[in-house]
Amino acid sequence: MNTVFLLLSFQSVLGAFDNLWHHEWEARLPQRVSARRELALHAAREALYGLVFLGLAWFEWRGAMAGVLALILAAEVLITLADFLEEDRTRRLPPFERLLHTVLTISYGGFVALMVPVLQDWASMNTALHFHPHGWVSWLFTLYGVGVLAWSVRNVRAVRRLGRAAAQQASTPAPGAHTPPPGPAVLVTGATGFVGSALVRQLQAEGRRVIALSRDARQAQGMFGPGVWVVEQLDQIPSETHIGAVVHLAGARVLGRPWTAARRRELVQSRTQVAMALVQLMRRLQQVPQVLVSASAVGYYGAANNFDGAALAEDGPPRPGEFQSDLCVAIEHEARRAEALGVRVVRLRLGVVLGQGDGAYPMLAWSARLGLGAVLGSGRQPAPWIHLADALGLIRFGLAHPALEGAVNAVAPDTPSQAGFSRALAQSFGRRVWLRMPGAPLRWLLGEMATLLLDGQNLEPRAAQQAGYRFEHPTLAGALRDLAG
Repeated sequence: MNTVFLLLSFQSVLGAFDNLWHHEWEARLPQRVSARRELALHAAREALYGLVFLGLAWFEWRGAMAGVLALILAAEVLITLADFLEEDRTRRLPPFERLLHTVLTISYGGFVALMVPVLQDWASMNTALHFHPHGWVSWLFTLYGVGVLAWSVRNVRAVRRLGRAAAQQASTPAPGAHTPPPGPAVLVTGATGFVGSALVRQLQAEGRRVIALSRDARQAQGMFGPGVWVVEQLDQIPSETHIGAVVHLAGARVLGRPWTAARRRELVQSRTQVAMALVQLMRRLQQVPQVLVSASAVGYYGAANNFDGAALAEDGPPRPGEFQSDLCVAIEHEARRAEALGVRVVRLRLGVVLGQGDGAYPMLAWSARLGLGAVLGSGRQPAPWIHLADALGLIRFGLAHPALEGAVNAVAPDTPSQAGFSRALAQSFGRRVWLRMPGAPLRWLLGEMATLLLDGQNLEPRAAQQAGYRFEHPTLAGALRDLAG
């Protein structure tokens, strides 16, 4: 059994990595309505793995019970095959995820091959679940089993939540593919992201024509249905297409993997190359779009040190040499090229977007509920934020109001310190903040990326307010009450 336990440990570690890296971080399955069936299959498979881990840790499955265990192992194979089919139907798997799935399949096949003689031996005995512990290995596999069963329950809850979201979407159906709504289209890049997907659904509900640019057409089509025209390349859009507005939200996540040289290139190119392609599309369209709303970030102002100073408006300068500032400057530079074509360009500098389902809020809220909210560094650094409703509101305000042009600080008027933000978040769940994380370890672990957590920008949304935008959630306390509710 030692080889069996070793192979199962290998399987559990690889499976956990696959879940966290591919399913959670990259594909964001728990936030995708179209992933309900895949998550249900994952939940069923994880429940079976939990039974196998706990069952083998403490018992010998003798007699007829050996047949029960064999059925459980066979059911896992059938669920995995169904999962492969569902993945191919709903999303495009990256090469590394396909490779990892292949390794997991081979590993599971080796485990089953090792179990066959064991099951044959147990089948020859009298029927019983015979208590047979394996020392510390039993406790290790108990930990595996409890963990995977908890993850199964979590996926079941996600499936139920996504089911309710699907029912809500169905109650306001989007226009059908065969009866496209009249008027010019809105082209949205980054359409399957946190902000992009919410924007597309709002535009659909209003009966607007929407073109969604996505690296994975199957995933996007599954999210939005036939009422949205999904393209993987802008070259797929004919020159005679009437596009009235463009919203550019595409880009790899900034907070995540370390900012190596390769990662920095990816962060810049994932945004600027799409912006350049958008300008090329505008040049060849027979009718140039009226407006481009392009997402930048408050990192434009760099790791500001005016913790106690006056709030900066949109005329605040960048900080050359700091990567987050250089990244935003590069994004805005490419977006401004559309101005030469007569396009009105709105450059939104977004703060941290708070909303249910994705982004920073779910993890922060989970930590706060458990009493694990923390003050980072000194806690005095400003924490600019914006509610998802206002992020969408400013995008749509920018599309509709010619008076809004140029840089726009997309942040709420109420900018607390990081310590104040953590306390307000904890209080929204009836908790307190007890923990403090010194800045030095974070800077050592994260390098320059730690500036996203330990430095901040004290900003005011002057341009938006002067143009007449009224925030739906101007205060942090009110926004957190809305999200917690």
